[in-house]
Amino acid sequence: MNRRQSLYKITRIVAGIALLPLAKGAFAVTALKKSKSEWKKILPAQSYAVLFEEATEPPGSSPLNNEKRAGTFICAACNLPLFKSTQKYDSGTGWPSFFDVLPDAVEKHRDFKMILPRTEYHCARCGGHQGHVFDDGPKPTGLRYCNNGLALQFVPAGDKLPELRT
Repeated sequence: MNRRQSLYKITRIVAGIALLPLAKGAFAVTALKKSKSEWKKILPAQSYAVLFEEATEPPGSSPLNNEKRAGTFICAACNLPLFKSTQKYDSGTGWPSFFDVLPDAVEKHRDFKMILPRTEYHCARCGGHQGHVFDDGPKPTGLRYCNNGLALQFVPAGDKLPELRT
């Protein structure tokens, strides 16, 4: 087994992510296809509304906004790891905010729902709406991933990440 294969195997074991190797050591997340009705049966109503109807929770309402422990923030729908706690910061906006995302964890697209264009991001695995990314964040990226707390779950460092939902 070469170094790249070893790193790939370790990454899959540690992160619990279904990954496919790409050229030059990159990875892609395997998409999970479920209907909205399937998600509605599985998720709490408020999380479903945020993740699959693109609702927004009120600012300051998420306990994750004050989460300061070491760990991983995962998608509340499919359990894909999205952010490490080291990427989180207090943006003062009332929503959990991060200056970076785990590799290949989200997909972005333009959103014109508020008239002015914004960049919306979704979980790359299940397509669940997470929030919007802005260019007013701290160094090193200058980005602010403004996330709905209802779209996330927190797993403290040392706890086993849950299996990816199938």
